[in-house]
Amino acid sequence: MSFLKNIPSHSAGDADLVAAYRKSGDLTLLATLYQPYMDLLYGVALKYLGEPETAKDAVMAIFEELAQKLLKHEVENFKGWLYTLAKNHCLMQLRSTRRMRTGEFDPDHMQIGEEVHLNGVFEKEQQLDQLSKCLETLSSEQKTVVELFYLQHKCYKDIGTMTGLEWNKVRSHIQNGRRNLKICMEQQTFSATPIVRSK
Repeated sequence: MSFLKNIPSHSAGDADLVAAYRKSGDLTLLATLYQPYMDLLYGVALKYLGEPETAKDAVMAIFEELAQKLLKHEVENFKGWLYTLAKNHCLMQLRSTRRMRTGEFDPDHMQIGEEVHLNGVFEKEQQLDQLSKCLETLSSEQKTVVELFYLQHKCYKDIGTMTGLEWNKVRSHIQNGRRNLKICMEQQTFSATPIVRSK
């Protein structure tokens, strides 16, 4: 429970923000509530998942999960509840990954497109040319935010300071940019695959 000991104590503020969000559903309020915990949640995700990029994605996914579940649950101790939510999210992801790894498959029947995952794409030399081309297809704000987040390893707060964008905008540009990059990479991979015509 060292995670909880390290969280700054502002439970009264948390309770007010939780109540305000549950009443209004305003994601700006939720972002204000969530932001102070992001670095600590990243640490929890990194501990369970082991990979920095996967941990970053988990922090974003936990926010999405939080947005739904906080509207449905009465929460008295937000920081404890958030820790449990984050831990359960990571454990579910580990179970899912384990099932994928242990499932039997025939590599000869795997489609190349299924192997393209953005989380590890920056470490694969053979995809750097494709990635560079796909980055140029993004809007200027998406391109800037994605490069800062994935290539320069900046956190949301730093990106917001550097670009002048609000936290929600940073999150949105990262999610949309990542999705657009994945689609572009898959299209390039598919178009580069030779077509074998039957005789």
